[in-house]
Amino acid sequence: MKVVHLSSAHPAHDVRILYKECKTLAAAGYDVTLVALNDQEETVDGVRIVGLPKPKNRLDRMVRNVWRVARAALRERADVYHFHDPELIPVGLLLRLAGKRVVYDVHECVPHAVLTKDYLPPVVRQVVAKAAGLFEFVASRFLHGIVAATPAIAERFPARQTITVQNFPLLQEFTSAAETPYSEREPIIAYVGTMTRIRGVREMVDAIGRVPAEHGARLALAGSIDPPDLETEAKRIAGWERVEFSGWCGRQGVVELLGRVRVGLVVFHPAPNHVNAQPNKLFEYMAAGIPVVASDFPRWRGMVEEAGCGLLVDPLRPERIAEAITWLLDHPDEAEAMGQRGRKAARDRFNWGRECDKMLCFYREMLGDNRG
Repeated sequence: MKVVHLSSAHPAHDVRILYKECKTLAAAGYDVTLVALNDQEETVDGVRIVGLPKPKNRLDRMVRNVWRVARAALRERADVYHFHDPELIPVGLLLRLAGKRVVYDVHECVPHAVLTKDYLPPVVRQVVAKAAGLFEFVASRFLHGIVAATPAIAERFPARQTITVQNFPLLQEFTSAAETPYSEREPIIAYVGTMTRIRGVREMVDAIGRVPAEHGARLALAGSIDPPDLETEAKRIAGWERVEFSGWCGRQGVVELLGRVRVGLVVFHPAPNHVNAQPNKLFEYMAAGIPVVASDFPRWRGMVEEAGCGLLVDPLRPERIAEAITWLLDHPDEAEAMGQRGRKAARDRFNWGRECDKMLCFYREMLGDNRG
């Protein structure tokens, strides 16, 4: 059975797409190809990657790259096409007209995501958000299935054709990080992933500058800052002198970083697309055995408090973020216990091993495939 995953916006080495979904399918015996942003064609862990050029801008991505994806998809002649971006819905419908099985992997609530796009005027955002949500809802009726990244996203689609495959970490990936004794870790506070205004990059930099100097605390930022001029803005904040900004460092780099830090941060603003999100980094911190400082959203509060793995803060108040960081540095035994409880919760509940079985079962039922 040949399966082709499609993305016009994600890099080929996206963790959810390549290392979780595609790799899981390849290990189960499917012939898997991934069409996504990459500067070369290669094979990774049994998955053949067909590279797309990096788009020059947003318009180039949504027009030329979508067309490139459509052409590549038709050339592959697969049994299943599994796409990952809302801009590819027309491609999915085209493939359905060609008689193909098509799956839409929904990573975020699209209408809520549109409401955070600063490049659109506020009034336009409202109109586009409603139109995008309606188009997505109607189009989904013609597809074979919806794979939702969170329960909140799944609620937007018909239950009969929707499964939830949550973006929990590959537990074995963080084994070495979790084994580092907490007492040997440096007073480093980490954030991993893309940094934007509404993901709290300004507040994180401000907060580290407020942590008492005697702690020697530093903030390690691993990822890209978007838009680029936000980096210049962040560097003007007093706390930047305590920042270690490494840019993208790859999966092994992330594991190595989380193996030497004391705290993981995820202080997203209360934007519509955040309050019901389940950021992968939150669960990666847990898998690495470090306590978290997270935004106090109801859904996040339930997970963090139930696991007893960290502290919750108002993400818009840097002084509160600083107080939480300081408390964890002042109470290393309690911080270590939080990290261990988070690791246990990751082992028991929040890991890809539980989710991949649901995806494989979904594929077997869709294809009438009897393999175990």
